[in-house]
Amino acid sequence: QVQLVQSEGGLVQAGGSLRLSCAASGRTFNNYAMGWFRQAPGKEREFVAAISWSGGSLTYADSVRGRFTISRDNAKNTMYLQMTSLRPEDTAVYYCAAGTYIRVRDGSPAYWGQGTQVTVSS
Repeated sequence: QVQLVQSEGGLVQAGGSLRLSCAASGRTFNNYAMGWFRQAPGKEREFVAAISWSGGSLTYADSVRGRFTISRDNAKNTMYLQMTSLRPEDTAVYYCAAGTYIRVRDGSPAYWGQGTQVTVSS
């Protein structure tokens, strides 16, 4: 089992930045690919970004590419999502996840974090 605990989100103005973190415990963190998803009100959960166990492979949704950066620190068992140039449409509950790289990219990871609210005001 892997337990994923997310940092708090927050309220930020459009154009601002925010960093989310996701700390893992349990099974060896660096055995797993990691990723971020989000769910806006009234919408289905969508893929945001994924990172392989080594950090050597990255995948981003078109909607965030160039604005968001996913990274991980295996020594700290922690993954990050640096969000810049935030837009009101980025408002959502953000979830971290862990699993194989393919399953994370395809939206079916094995483990989920608890979710954290990010609100971007216009």
